[in-house]
Amino acid sequence: MIRFEAIRQRAEERKGGAAALQAMLEKHRPDHDQLRATSDDRILADMTRRIFYSGFVQKVIDAKWPGFEEAFSGFDPAALNIAPDDYWHELTSDERIIRNGAKIMSVRANAAFVRELAREHGSAGAFFADWPREDQIGLLELLTKRGGRLGGMTGQYFLRGIGRDSFVATLDVLACLRSAGVPLSSSGTTKKDQQLIQQAFNEWADETGLSYTHLSRISAYSIDAPH
Repeated sequence: MIRFEAIRQRAEERKGGAAALQAMLEKHRPDHDQLRATSDDRILADMTRRIFYSGFVQKVIDAKWPGFEEAFSGFDPAALNIAPDDYWHELTSDERIIRNGAKIMSVRANAAFVRELAREHGSAGAFFADWPREDQIGLLELLTKRGGRLGGMTGQYFLRGIGRDSFVATLDVLACLRSAGVPLSSSGTTKKDQQLIQQAFNEWADETGLSYTHLSRISAYSIDAPH
């Protein structure tokens, strides 16, 4: 696998130089202290937003978001955990939100998930902030198993969205990894692929001292694709 410096140089060339690249990176700094202090309702809200983004135009979800906040009781996990079945049934015809039954029910599942994390770790934010950065694939597996509709890219974008230091294995990032000599499969999504991706980012983090978020973005920028 090539050294990350070569990838960074390629990104600098494509994005207008070192200063321009650095300015782009400064807009996207992970903040685990802020994440640790994030309330459980905001964690659940971000889970929900990411889930509804999948398969829908994001600006439509954003435009309706105040309605989501009202319909889902401010995403208070405690309130949602005791909400009766009728509450959830009525949401499937609530015009304030996108009326997708499966995604609506994922909020119910994730309210319980967030409450579990809070009982186990003090808060969901603390759990996500304290999970080892060098084991993101383990965290993604946990999201898939214990959360509702949080697998795949949804889980990765959720982690990025709440400010956790993380990579997102978009097509451009996968292309960068392959060009660096990482032997990924054609899909880049197998369990072995996930292990290889994690290993590559761990090695690059040791080499550079950069955050996983910045490593991921530089990888994407080096392929000259949006990220």
